Amino acid sequence: MKISHCISLLIGMVVLSFGCKDPVPSGGGNSDDLPKISIENVTQFELDSDNEFSFSVRLSDSSSSDVSVDFRTESNTALDGSDFISSQGTLNFPAGETLGSIDVQIVADTLKEQDEQFIVQLSNPQNASLVVSEAIGTIRNDDDFVDIPDDGYITPESYGGWDLVWADEFNGSQIDLNNWTHELGASGWGNNELQNYTSDPANSYISNGKLIIEAREDGNGGYTSARMMTANKQEYMFGRIDIRAKLPKGQGIWPALWMLGSNFWDSGWPSCGEIDIMELLGHEPGKTHGTAHWGPQGTGFSIPSSAHYSLSGGAEFAEEFHVFSIVWEFNSIKWLVDDFVFHQINLNTVGNNEYPFNQDFFFIFNIAVGGNWPGDPDATTQFPQQMIVDYVRLFQKQ
Repeated sequence: MKISHCISLLIGMVVLSFGCKDPVPSGGGNSDDLPKISIENVTQFELDSDNEFSFSVRLSDSSSSDVSVDFRTESNTALDGSDFISSQGTLNFPAGETLGSIDVQIVADTLKEQDEQFIVQLSNPQNASLVVSEAIGTIRNDDDFVDIPDDGYITPESYGGWDLVWADEFNGSQIDLNNWTHELGASGWGNNELQNYTSDPANSYISNGKLIIEAREDGNGGYTSARMMTANKQEYMFGRIDIRAKLPKGQGIWPALWMLGSNFWDSGWPSCGEIDIMELLGHEPGKTHGTAHWGPQGTGFSIPSSAHYSLSGGAEFAEEFHVFSIVWEFNSIKWLVDDFVFHQINLNTVGNNEYPFNQDFFFIFNIAVGGNWPGDPDATTQFPQQMIVDYVRLFQKQ
């Protein structure tokens, strides 16, 4: 004899019920007895043409009844229409089947961008229950083209009375190794910096006629970046140097366009001399610094002469290109931003110290992360950060 799960008493015309269970799930049956539906995440590269992400949906057990579940996509960092095509509907499992799939069309492009995500949401199961109702689709970036507006200041390709003796316009498909060498490592670089400098194309590459140096989080609580130099490849003494660049920003971000004396490898720093054409502290995105360093070797510190240049009206150097220049002559150096002179030194500036700036120097381009001067990144710092260099040109007097 089957025992009822519900006891009813008839009192007059009123029925009182005791011990009744909750209503059964959609499709009937005890939820513990129904097959369970789960959906799996998908991570794939975007590729160069439109493609599909296929999300596997599984039943824990086969069912003698047909099973169905509704689905819909939702935007997250990936956007409907520009990154994927929205989809919704009902996924059906004929009796006895345990595997189905939901296909979402991905919209390909050629732009380098962050990895992006969207959501596939399940609901309204029939003859089943939901245990994993949401999946993340991660669109991995595999492009290296950066859409870079060319707005900003620009300097001429020639000056009267000057010859162009060296330039890198970054118009090739790859970094020109006849000009540049990557310095590598995570040694702190004398300033307690946090980044690991790499030669990975994720940290330095050519795109759309520009050199891009990119500081990134490494996924393990650290940072990667690039530091490129022309030592033993392109070394010069005197001239006008123009570097057109768009700068990164953010607490703990420290980009620099600078030079060291070519005798650095023999005499060391600071006696070799250092010319900082441009440095920026990321928490002051509208202000750059121009500095010279010198001093006797072995003291552990340098003697600097520095000045800064600030944009007006709250503008930032990340918003458009500016040109950072020096006019470097025998016994004197002038610093310019967009052709405005804001700092200069001469032989008398160093006093009784040796003046180290009448010799060959090489270039260094880098983004440091953290360090004694800028401080470390914090919760406000966004990654990745890019320094974009349009050209470097060196002119010498005829």
